[in-house]
This record gives sequence, C-alpha cells and structure tokens, in this order.
Amino acid sequence: MKLARFDKDRIGVVVDSNIFDVTDAAGVDPMEWPPVGATRLIADFEKMRPALERAAAEAAPIPLSQVILRTPVPWPNKVVAFPVNYHAHGAEMGAGYRATNQGFFLKPNSSLSGAGEPVVLPETPGREVHHESELAIVIGKTCRNVAAEDWQDYVFGYSCLLDMVVRGREERVARKAYDTFCPVGPWITTADEVPDPSNLRMQLWVDGELRQDANTRDLVLNIPGMIAMASAVMTLYPGDIIATGTPEGVGPVKPGQTIRITIDHCGEMNVPVIQGQGGSTEIFKDPYQLVKKT
Repeated sequence: MKLARFDKDRIGVVVDSNIFDVTDAAGVDPMEWPPVGATRLIADFEKMRPALERAAAEAAPIPLSQVILRTPVPWPNKVVAFPVNYHAHGAEMGAGYRATNQGFFLKPNSSLSGAGEPVVLPETPGREVHHESELAIVIGKTCRNVAAEDWQDYVFGYSCLLDMVVRGREERVARKAYDTFCPVGPWITTADEVPDPSNLRMQLWVDGELRQDANTRDLVLNIPGMIAMASAVMTLYPGDIIATGTPEGVGPVKPGQTIRITIDHCGEMNVPVIQGQGGSTEIFKDPYQLVKKT
C-alpha cells in the first residue's frame, strides 16, 4: 500500500496516478494539533488496514495532479540521520570517518516538508545549499535494542528523502535544520511492497542533470545495522524516520531549479527550489571552502 498525506492533513491511498481519500477510515482529524494522526495510523496500521482498503475501494479517485502532497509523517518523535554512509561520498567530502564509527544525528520535525512543497533557501551569502538524496526508513513499532537479524519486524515502509544542507564545517544539525530542509515523499510504500530494500537504485537530477546514482547495496552501514545502532541508543517509535545517508554527487542548488529524486518502489519527487527571506545567522558569516583530504 502507498499511503500519502495531502492537502490539509488528509490521508490517501495512492493507486497509479490517483489518490483515494481514506481520512475518515484512518481516524485522522485534519484539524488536530499537533498533527499526530499519521503517526497514530502507523502504530495501529495492522488492525486498520482492512478498513483502509475498503474505504479506498469505495472512494472516488482524485488525480494526483490535483492535490498537494505533504510530508507523510509530519510529527514523528524524531528523524534519525546517518552521515557519510557511502565510501565515495566520504571521499568527495574529505571525511575520514564513516557511519559505522561516527554514529548518527537528529533533524528537527520542523525541517520536514512534502513532495508538493518547495525547498526554501535561507539568506546565507557566501554559502551553498546542497542536495543529498537518501532512502527514508519509517519505523512501524516501538522498539529498543533490536538485533540486526530482527530489523524487518520493525519497519513500516520506505520513502524518498532529501537531506538539504548549508555546506560548511559548523555543527551539522544547525546546517541541516532549516524549514523545508527534509522533504520526504511522495508517499510511504509499505514494507510488503518493497521486495529487497538492500538493492534499491536511487537517482537524483537537478534541472535534468543527473548528479547522484547509487544503490543501497553500497551502504557502509546497512539497514539492519542502522536500526540496531539507533535502537541501541534510544527507543524508536512508530513514525520515526531513519535517513540512510547520501551517495557521491552532492552539489549546490539555486532558486528556480527543480530537484528530482527517484528510488525503486518508493516513487518520485520533483521539488522546486525557491529563495526565502530570513535565515541569516552569525554562524554562517564566513565563506566555506571545501578542503579534501589526500
């Protein structure tokens, strides 16, 4: 099943080029604050799935072109991100560490956006904002200290994710925390529809120029390892998102460009880039020069 969140916090099932509104069957109140309906749906999905399937079968189709796709889980407990998880990306960034020995960091919920929303660039003169294509793993059950061999028991589904970043050497979270710096979508493909997540091709284009092209089989720390590592440190909850890291080919984006990301079985996002107002801060006052290690 492909579960999407669209327009004003409505829930839909995507089939081909249409979406079917199942908000009522999902028990989601679009006016609820905080917007935890999608998180609750993931936690209760197994018992609610028959009702969702019936509602989708009875609903009128709505063309995807007529809705705005929002981030599928707007209020997860956390977004867990693994840096430098492809060797080639580590080499291009001059990083001497990898995810296996560096661990992870957290992105704020406020950085999440959806496939139908733009990336808004902050005012950071002298700095570039780079794209980073990643697979998103959505956790389906509360868990702690998960053994690597049991990882599949706790995965709800998968999605495309862009980990946008102000390039620099300052604290990683500050550079990746701006609003709209974590587009996720276009929907969540449930785990039963992704035959082999360890063999997914991921590609990213900017205005038609192919910049990133990799496969999850090349991850340094694989998906079982990421779930085991994260759950060893903290409890994972339904709706939590794990960003698996980006391959080589990261690069700058500018206002007016469009970022396109595709991942096998997970769909495609075409995200416009626009210039926003504000975001200037003292920590980014100095220009950044990449110095690669030799």
